[in-house]
Amino acid sequence: MKTRILTLIASLALSTSSFAQTKWDLASAFVPSNFHVENLVQFAGEVDKATAGQLKITVHSNSTLFKANEIKRSVQGGQVQAGEILMTANENESPLLGVDGVPFLATNYASARNLYAAQKPVLQKYLQKQGLVLLYCVPWPAAGIYTKRPIESLADMRGVKWRAYSPATTKMGELMAAQPVSVQAAELSQALATGVVEAFMTSSQTGVDSRVYEQVKYFYDLRASLSKNAVIVGVKAFNALDATQQAAVMKAAASAEERGWKLSQYWDETSKKTLVQKGMTVTTATPKLYADTKQLGATMIQEWKKKAGPEGEIIIADYLKRQTAAPIPFVASVSADAGKRPASDKAGLK
Repeated sequence: MKTRILTLIASLALSTSSFAQTKWDLASAFVPSNFHVENLVQFAGEVDKATAGQLKITVHSNSTLFKANEIKRSVQGGQVQAGEILMTANENESPLLGVDGVPFLATNYASARNLYAAQKPVLQKYLQKQGLVLLYCVPWPAAGIYTKRPIESLADMRGVKWRAYSPATTKMGELMAAQPVSVQAAELSQALATGVVEAFMTSSQTGVDSRVYEQVKYFYDLRASLSKNAVIVGVKAFNALDATQQAAVMKAAASAEERGWKLSQYWDETSKKTLVQKGMTVTTATPKLYADTKQLGATMIQEWKKKAGPEGEIIIADYLKRQTAAPIPFVASVSADAGKRPASDKAGLK
């Protein structure tokens, strides 16, 4: 009888262990309809399925858990297990986080892929020292300039209230003699409505997310840069998983990265069409405006290399080598339902 009781206790212990559930919260600053967040929700769903429900990730979007500039520090401090950050917004911490925001360094998806391949090993090492694990990175659509009135050159930007959300955009504002004002994406619509901001550089997707078409009329499609979001998790939370669960997370992350890059290109074109439908003028830059911004970019590239030091030199040298070699294959095709969040995923979004 005693043996049977001990066997039953051992069996129950094993059963409890097998069905033990781990829960992660993942903080994001972006709106639920944004493709980055939709991709996060799908990633969470794939992890749930691959771990048979043993790891549940709840995505908290639109800065409901932490503001954009608080997320990285909160993951490092263990206040939240995981988060999504705009890397260029953290460039003050290290230039290594801001290379993809340097204007005209990488201006299309193939170049952005090469830059990421060069940046990734250095970035992973940097984040590991901070107790963070890099899960995946996905770029925003290419950045252009939004204005309330038409511009022919950067001389027209003198004195304009310029939205700055990263060291790179702040520097741009200074170089064009504008007035940089710190405004995050969640605050952009109100800043435009109250006259705090008159012009800015960001993606077509952010323009749609923030409904900027209600306040500004012109988008100059410069394709100056493709800044990336990084999804990170604290090493303590990651190491608390068993090896099988860790492998499932990394496999789902690799899938999310590939899917995210394709969605980014899809929404690049789709968002520009939306801006036009909402009454905005979407156009390429005048030759003078393009030349001015290209010259500004050249200055910023040199300044970035100086700030980044030897590690920056490694990234740029590797990037240029990749640019002269065969480009990384990139398949941009997506399904007709690209970017639409499945109804089954909505429950994980807060």
